[in-house]
Amino acid sequence: MSSLAAAELLALRNRVPVPAVRVDEVAVATAFVSERHLRIDGRAPTSFAPLSGFWQAADGWVRTHANYPHHRARLLAALGIPDTGADQSLVSALSEELASRPAQEVQETVYAAGGLAVAVAPAPATLAAPATPSAPAAPAAPAEAGPPLVDVRHVGQSVPRPLTPASLPAQGVRILDLTRVIAGPVATRTLALLGADVLRVDAPHLPEDADAHADTGMGKRSTLLDLTSRGDRHIFEHLLSQAHVVVTGYRPGALDRHGLAADALLSRFPDLIVAQLCAWDWSGPWAERRGFDSLVQAATGIAAVEATADGRPGVLPAQALDHGTGYLLAAAVLRALSDRQTMGGGRHLRLSLAGTASWLLHDIRPTPAQDDVDTYDPEHRLTQTKSPYGLLRHALPPVHYDGAPSNWGRAPTRWGTDPPNWA
Repeated sequence: MSSLAAAELLALRNRVPVPAVRVDEVAVATAFVSERHLRIDGRAPTSFAPLSGFWQAADGWVRTHANYPHHRARLLAALGIPDTGADQSLVSALSEELASRPAQEVQETVYAAGGLAVAVAPAPATLAAPATPSAPAAPAAPAEAGPPLVDVRHVGQSVPRPLTPASLPAQGVRILDLTRVIAGPVATRTLALLGADVLRVDAPHLPEDADAHADTGMGKRSTLLDLTSRGDRHIFEHLLSQAHVVVTGYRPGALDRHGLAADALLSRFPDLIVAQLCAWDWSGPWAERRGFDSLVQAATGIAAVEATADGRPGVLPAQALDHGTGYLLAAAVLRALSDRQTMGGGRHLRLSLAGTASWLLHDIRPTPAQDDVDTYDPEHRLTQTKSPYGLLRHALPPVHYDGAPSNWGRAPTRWGTDPPNWA
């Protein structure tokens, strides 16, 4: 979808026919597991920390996420486990503690402490195996009728401001990137590939995984600003005043205290495109909860659909909610830019990992598994690039239209080290 949206915007800008678009399945499959293919001077990144994963509870299963130090600390504190000793001893202690508690209790106790754990939901009724008397009750997770895949709102009226002819679809578009982890950075990496000037802004106190940034920071620049500091806020306001697009990847309401709610931004900048991404949804009891791809898979029933023969929950072959939502978000921004070629006003776009999960579970007709499907060879979709992190082996872009860039524009800079200005 991002390939088609890019081709259409390029055609509109240059007043030419839409370039031919194709889907390269190997390119897409490779890009959807880009973090697994990444090598930094030959070293493979660590994907999940020892305390992140599936655990047997007293009445079912729980999925935890403890990749970041503060989430690890809150998980252990919530369950009364001292954060001492080697990882293996903590794994044993966590396993023993979780096995003694109901899954729902773990979910709510850890959430109340600011940690991350969800009860694994059963497969949706349309996909589940026949029920058994011992099957646990469904946890209080997001409803089967999930949020829309992409929510688009046209805000206000103004004179159209068409983009001028260019060699790349998003050339000259300034994007303020307030996203983290995978989905949002994948979206803005794609927009940078297509010519946008993307500046990622993070708070100095929030930790970032350097390996993740090495993968998703291609083509972008990265800076740190403390929005509670008067000086940094002044710099941020200057950047904001010149931005065409603002992309956020935080929980609903998390940025409101900084005046960055969508309505507040659009009231100040009527032509702005505000694209927002969250884990669960934009309303309801789960809206303000923290979430990651692995947790959303568990809470929506995907983990149960992917369970092994012995009943242990499983996962999709890729972090498809992150990557899929990221490319959808990029496509939505490109479509909004196309729309603004002829219609003025602002745009408010909203997506969520749960919305993508709902689409995968309920809106796509399943196909039977095939044992004779050939495995693909990703090698021709990998390349090497020198970077401040070292020599990177990484996946090439999956965006394909006639004339599309074949590689990311430039290597990632080190996280948070670029000056806070537009290129």
